[in-house]
Amino acid sequence: MAAFRQHLAFSCALGAGYAVALRYVNFEPVHAALAGALCGVSGMLPDLDSDSGRPVRELFGLLAAVVPLFLLRRLERIGLTPEATILVMAALYLTIRFGLSWVFKHLTVHRGMFHSLPAAVIAGEMAFLAHDSDEPLGRLVLAGGVFLGFLSHLVLDELSSVDASGGLLRLNRAAGSALKLFSHSLPATLLAWLLLGALTYHVAALQGYAAPVQLPIRSLLSAAHRLTP
Repeated sequence: MAAFRQHLAFSCALGAGYAVALRYVNFEPVHAALAGALCGVSGMLPDLDSDSGRPVRELFGLLAAVVPLFLLRRLERIGLTPEATILVMAALYLTIRFGLSWVFKHLTVHRGMFHSLPAAVIAGEMAFLAHDSDEPLGRLVLAGGVFLGFLSHLVLDELSSVDASGGLLRLNRAAGSALKLFSHSLPATLLAWLLLGALTYHVAALQGYAAPVQLPIRSLLSAAHRLTP
């Protein structure tokens, strides 16, 4: 299994190449650099299910800081005051830094479904949906960076499971545990595929390929108001 630093170096090198390729096809420098940076960071995401201590804490701290920034424009668009925006971003930070990290620590296992191809697609689609932009290609490029970085971690894990010493290729017991579609846990597998299906539908709806989901928010608020003494 590759070490944390190896994953980081590999994904950052890949991110740098991704940014250069985007500039070559005339993407804006800032957009290309952001896509490359997301690729570099996402190369560490699969290790969120690890219990290795400090690197995982740093990952959740970084994730807790980046996600609210991604959602900042959305918060401004719905008309929140600057003070309310700050409160929401602080709540998001605390939820991810402590709430989500607790969930991962207690409900995931290392090399489980979070180390899988569906998880890589889920990460990319979440980035696509979180980024508020009127330009679909810009969203796709950033989501592609997240997916590419996540996938690089899985590929490096699989390469590390091959032992070529002595001129013979041998696979250790971790082989096949990263680039997989299913896990030994049926609930984890079902949850991952259900989440992937829901996110894929929302991405398709956003692009006009499926009917958007209309949530009865106003009706729920009206009902709650009538029930309030």
